[in-house]
Amino acid sequence: MRTDRETGGSIRTRRLDEFVREHRFTIAVVFPLVGAVVLVASAEGLLPDPLAFNPLLVLVGTAVMRLPLIVGFLPVLDRHLAGAVLALVAYTYAIEFLGLTTGWPYGHFEYGVSLGPMVGGVPLALPLFFLPLVLNAVVLSTLLVGAGDRRWPRRLALGVALVITIDLVLDPAAVSIGFWSYATAGPYYDVPATNYAGWLLSGSIAVALLEGTLPRASLQARLRTCEFALDDLVSFVLLWGGINALYGNWLPVGLAGVLLASLLRTGRFDLASLARSTGPADS
Repeated sequence: MRTDRETGGSIRTRRLDEFVREHRFTIAVVFPLVGAVVLVASAEGLLPDPLAFNPLLVLVGTAVMRLPLIVGFLPVLDRHLAGAVLALVAYTYAIEFLGLTTGWPYGHFEYGVSLGPMVGGVPLALPLFFLPLVLNAVVLSTLLVGAGDRRWPRRLALGVALVITIDLVLDPAAVSIGFWSYATAGPYYDVPATNYAGWLLSGSIAVALLEGTLPRASLQARLRTCEFALDDLVSFVLLWGGINALYGNWLPVGLAGVLLASLLRTGRFDLASLARSTGPADS
């Protein structure tokens, strides 16, 4: 089977690309908006127990929204990047377990709802929740700064700043709906400053590892032909920005708007084309 990295990879990859393109609006807009309503309804006791915070629905919905990012990265995935991703998976479990058992580096916290099977108190699907946030930040920083070898300090700094911004949106919404809570409430929508110090540490390590292993030439070529690579970040903005809006957390809503504006600055994301990209299943 002939492959062509410059034009999007193998026949299987092209079929996946076509599927995502045909269903972009459903994946990037409908799923997160419905998800925001369902999660808030669950938190407010408006759904019966079988549906409220149903772990299967949470995992399936998250996986669907991650699909554009996963498909976007498939042609870029080489041996070095695969090793880095596996290392990040192990790192994600380790630092989350450390945080749950010792309170370091995020501060003492606990999960309030089930996010699927748990191992040692850590959700088994944790990498599905965490790693895409870092990948989105790294890809967006690459688009904004450029892929040149001499620009890595700027990409690294911007990537870390984007990770922190993402969590400044995520945590207030997650606390509002009871996904997790902190033993000591902080000044930022009940989230303590220690959480963001922890994200600065863990996010910097994750971004640096990806920055050092991403095949830049392949990534740049892929991004030229893959307009949906950051649709997962669109889903994130709509889901968690929407939940923050429903709870009146206006500063996180504004930061979600900053993320969306950053996406639009790349010139590779077109809201009009997203709205038009409804396939046969969506008509």
